[in-house]
Amino acid sequence: MRVYISADMEGITGLVDAEDVQPPGRDYERSRGMMTEDVNAAIRGAYDAGASTVLVNDAHGPMRNLLPDQLDSRAVLIKGRPKPMGMIEGLTAEYDAALCVGFHARAGVLGVLSHSYMGHEIEDMWLDDQPVGEIGMLHAAASSLGVPVALLTGDDAACAEMTDWDATVRTVPVKFAKDRFAAELVPVPDARATIEATAQLALRNLPERPRADGAAPRRLAVRWQSASVGSHLTAIPGVKRQDDRTVTVEAPMIDLYRLFNLFLRVATAVTSNPPYC
Repeated sequence: MRVYISADMEGITGLVDAEDVQPPGRDYERSRGMMTEDVNAAIRGAYDAGASTVLVNDAHGPMRNLLPDQLDSRAVLIKGRPKPMGMIEGLTAEYDAALCVGFHARAGVLGVLSHSYMGHEIEDMWLDDQPVGEIGMLHAAASSLGVPVALLTGDDAACAEMTDWDATVRTVPVKFAKDRFAAELVPVPDARATIEATAQLALRNLPERPRADGAAPRRLAVRWQSASVGSHLTAIPGVKRQDDRTVTVEAPMIDLYRLFNLFLRVATAVTSNPPYC
């Protein structure tokens, strides 16, 4: 069994603030170890369930957060950026399951460190007219490849968001949002034990593989804070401006995901995006 892990940081056990998840925040270096240990728990669960291969993609911010010397040595790590596929770099139809570790709720939801990809710069996103963030985009992309998402860990808002997309995905809330930068925390040993046990359970009881629909067109709409971003993105063939700050594009899901990663690079260049917190 081949298992893919996309690891974000905002939904990691114990982390609640920008100082925890953004370099050079005062707790960022400590948080890198916290992130690595949550991922290690998922890796242990995967191998306990019979995994033959585990690929981990560091999917947060600079994408060089995980500590390679502390990561379970049985796993292979993709580290650094840019990556054409961003948070799903390395995911192919050859994988039997995808696990999401440390994820957060989309922009506009009252969850811990909630946002969609670029903090304040992306105000909202819709996939086929359904509100979407990083969770929904990953789920849609994996499903288009025929790869089931088996597990998500994060705060309770992130877990609820995943359940709205797919109730068969097992979720592990490691904290309960009190506000965007405050949470009631699950004790660290308990959170990691639950991640490990739930990853094992999820992989031993995988749902039926989704029907790969890689050629089916999907429609993505993104509303930006800056009208300048929308204007620049219309230089990309197929991108249309719905209004001054909202652009739309249609493409098969994997192409759409790759194209959206190009959107992020353009937006970063245009806005010199400040920290989202």
